[in-house]
Amino acid sequence: MTGARADEKSPDRLIALSDGIFAIAMTLLVLDIHVPTGLDADGFREAVGDWLPKLGAYALSFTILAGFWRDHRRILQLAQRVDPLSERIALAGLGVIAVVPFPTAMLSEYATRPLSVVLYALTIAVVDLLQLALFLAIRQHPHTGHGIVADLVSTILVFGATVPIAVFVSPGAAMWSWLALAPIKMAVGRRYAIG
Repeated sequence: MTGARADEKSPDRLIALSDGIFAIAMTLLVLDIHVPTGLDADGFREAVGDWLPKLGAYALSFTILAGFWRDHRRILQLAQRVDPLSERIALAGLGVIAVVPFPTAMLSEYATRPLSVVLYALTIAVVDLLQLALFLAIRQHPHTGHGIVADLVSTILVFGATVPIAVFVSPGAAMWSWLALAPIKMAVGRRYAIG
């Protein structure tokens, strides 16, 4: 295999593209937060109240995207080479990552509406489902990577389970349910020494 052909199969180019897409998606999250000009004291206080849900949605999505970025790099670095299937899965995942600012904006504006919470939860679950598919496509030995699989599946299950909660119980209950992911991920990390 020539040097140019070997570079095409290396995961390095895909990692570089991924870094760029994650950086853009993370930057786009903050564009929804702005301060109107010319506010009096009452208008400023009202604007601060409007910022809080936006800042919360920003912090949530930035944290989730940072975790996705870490996982995506870790998965791609396991690959000696990237075959066409792995490349297509990675690109599909990056396509969904690029969309994350949209459900984040919906969540910040309409957190009390089931559809916005469902859209956000499904987007996050789909990203991790594609990360899982990428890992399974790249993984060299079927008996390795149980910790990575458990970590990815935990996110899929938690966010997926909150879809019916948002629809049949309440959007607020669904969002509070996302907090269950923190102790689950810590337990998975301890169990499999994921770092």
